[in-house]
Amino acid sequence: MGSDEEDRLRLTRQTPQWVIVAVLALGGLCASFMFTLVVPIQSALPALLDAPREDTAWVVTATLLTAAVATPISGRLGDMYGKRRIVLVLLALLVLGSAIAALSTSIVGVIIGRALQGAVTGVVPLGIAILRDVLHQDHLGTAVALISATMGVGGAIGLPVSALITERADWHALFWVAAGLGAAVFALVLWIVPVSVLRYPGRFDYVGAAGLALGLTGILLAVSRGGEWGWASPTTVACGLGGVAVLLVWGWYQLRTPEPLLDLRVAGRRPVLLTNIASIGMGFALFGSNILFPQMLELPVGSGAGFGLSLIGAALVVMPSGLIMMVISPAAGWLSRVFGPRLLFTLGALSVVSAYAFVLVLSHEVWHLVVANCLVGVGIGLSFAAMPMLIMRAVPVEETGASNGLNALFRSVGTSSAAAVLGGVLAAMSQPFEGVAVPTPAAFQLGFWIAGSAAVVALVLTFFIPRHPAPMRHASIPR
Repeated sequence: MGSDEEDRLRLTRQTPQWVIVAVLALGGLCASFMFTLVVPIQSALPALLDAPREDTAWVVTATLLTAAVATPISGRLGDMYGKRRIVLVLLALLVLGSAIAALSTSIVGVIIGRALQGAVTGVVPLGIAILRDVLHQDHLGTAVALISATMGVGGAIGLPVSALITERADWHALFWVAAGLGAAVFALVLWIVPVSVLRYPGRFDYVGAAGLALGLTGILLAVSRGGEWGWASPTTVACGLGGVAVLLVWGWYQLRTPEPLLDLRVAGRRPVLLTNIASIGMGFALFGSNILFPQMLELPVGSGAGFGLSLIGAALVVMPSGLIMMVISPAAGWLSRVFGPRLLFTLGALSVVSAYAFVLVLSHEVWHLVVANCLVGVGIGLSFAAMPMLIMRAVPVEETGASNGLNALFRSVGTSSAAAVLGGVLAAMSQPFEGVAVPTPAAFQLGFWIAGSAAVVALVLTFFIPRHPAPMRHASIPR
C-alpha cells in the first residue's frame, strides 16, 4: 500500500465519515444560499443604495461572474495544492466579502462584497472531490448525491430565511448572517475535514486562467445583461462574440500547453462532454422554476396571473422542493450504485419534464405549483446526484477537482441563461396593472414551454451518455 493511501486511511479513521460528509454538505448549503441571499431586497436595491437599477443589477451579476470563473480554477488549484486548503480559502473570501458588504452604505462596497461571495461556489465541486479521496466506494454515491443536492437545497431553504431576516431586521443583517455562517463552516472544515494528501503538483496555468476568466466574463455578461442592454446592441454583441473568440483561442492554447488549466482531451470525452451539455439544460430548468413559480405566487390576484402571496408565503411554497432534494439523496446514491448514474440522470430529467408538462395543463391553483415544484425537486435531486458520478468515473483522479468544477460551470451557464431568457420573456409580455407592468398569463405559459424544452434536451442527451465508459482508475480511488 502506498504512503498516500496509508495517510488517507489514517486520517479518515480519526473522524467518522458521516461527520466529514455533514460538514461538506453544510459548506454546499452555505454556497448555494449566496444566490438567494439578496432576492428579498433585489427590487428595493435602487432605493437602499441610492443608485440606478442598471447599476444595482451588478449586485447579482457580480456573484454570477465570480462563481463561474472561480469554480473551475479553484478545482484545478485544489488538485494541485490540496482541496481542503482551497476550500478554506474560498470560505475566507466569503467571510471577507460578507463583512465588506455588511459595512458598506454604497453600491461599490456591496458589489465588491457580492463578487467575493460568489467564489464560495467552488466549495461544492471541491467537496465532491474530497469525498472521492476519503470515502469508501460503497458510501461514495450517497455522499456525492447529498453534496450535489445542496446546490438546489440551499437556495430553496435560504429564500424564506432571507425573507424573514429582511422583514425583521435591516438589510445589512443579511450579510452579517452570511459572514457568521461562513466563519462557522470555516472552523468546522478546519477541525473536521482531513488534510488533502492526494495532490498532483505542477505549474499553474496563469495564462489559461486569465483566458478562461476573460472569455467567460464576456459570454456571461452578454447573457445576463443582454435583455437590459438590447440583444442586438453593440455592447452585447461585442461581449458575446468577444467572449467566444477568446475561448476559442484559449482552447487552442490549452491543447498545446504541457500543463493546462483544464485538460480538454479529458473534458472532450463523450461521457464528460454530454454530461456537461445536459447540465446546461438542467440548470436552465431548475432556475426557470425559481424564476417563474415565485413570481406567479406573489403577483396580485387581480392581475390575472398571480395568487397574491407574500414573499415569505411564496418562499414556503417553494421550500419543499429543497427538502425533497435532501431527503432523496440517500435513495439517489443507492440507485446510482445499483442501476448506474446514467439511469439516475434520465429519471431526473424525466421528472423535470413532467413538472413543466403538468403546469402547462394545470397552473390555476397554488397546489398545482406545489406539485410541479415537488417534481422539480425530485428531478434535480436525482440528476444533480448523477452528474458528478458520471464525471468522476470518466476522468482520472488527478482531474477530479477541475472536472467537477467545469461541470458546475456548465450548470451556472444554464442558470444564468434562464435568468436572462425568462426574465426577458416576462418583461416583454407584460401588461399594466395599478400603475406597474406585470407579466401576462401567456408569458408564464411561454416560460414553461421554454424551460420544459431545456429539460427535454437534457433528457434526450442522457440516452447518448455511455452506460459503461472505459474506466480511468487510479490506485488512490477507494474500492
